[in-house]
Amino acid sequence: METVKTNVNVDTTAELHRALNKQVADWSVLYTKLHNFHWYVKGSNFFTLHAKFEEFYNAAAARMDEVAERLLTIGGSPAATLREHLALTSITEATGRETADEMVEALIRDFRTEASELQEAIEIAGSLDDKATEDMLIGLKAEVEKDAWMLEAYLGR
Repeated sequence: METVKTNVNVDTTAELHRALNKQVADWSVLYTKLHNFHWYVKGSNFFTLHAKFEEFYNAAAARMDEVAERLLTIGGSPAATLREHLALTSITEATGRETADEMVEALIRDFRTEASELQEAIEIAGSLDDKATEDMLIGLKAEVEKDAWMLEAYLGR
């Protein structure tokens, strides 16, 4: 199987592969963190947050897969071990002691971090004229910005 060739600049291509691998790692760690929150959320908003965290972890799995498959398509190798994911991620793991509001606050921070990192990856893909990767990343950024906004609204901000 032949990989898709983009406007190749070896250094920038390696930079794009690193940025995409960071996304794979971030979504993997977020997937686990969201399961933690889903299982350990307590309080009067249990039913709302329990369901929302499940929705988010399903989205995290799909996002991780989408980015990993794009990385393979353009000739990269997605990080595929927990050790690699923990080394690459900027997402902090859950402690299991967060309150419901602290869980929501943590996810807002995580989604804002993802939006920022996605913007960096968008710019790298743009510099390579890799429109397909750029488009995928723009879509992901719009989704996580919406997720952060929804959580902010949940907290009444």
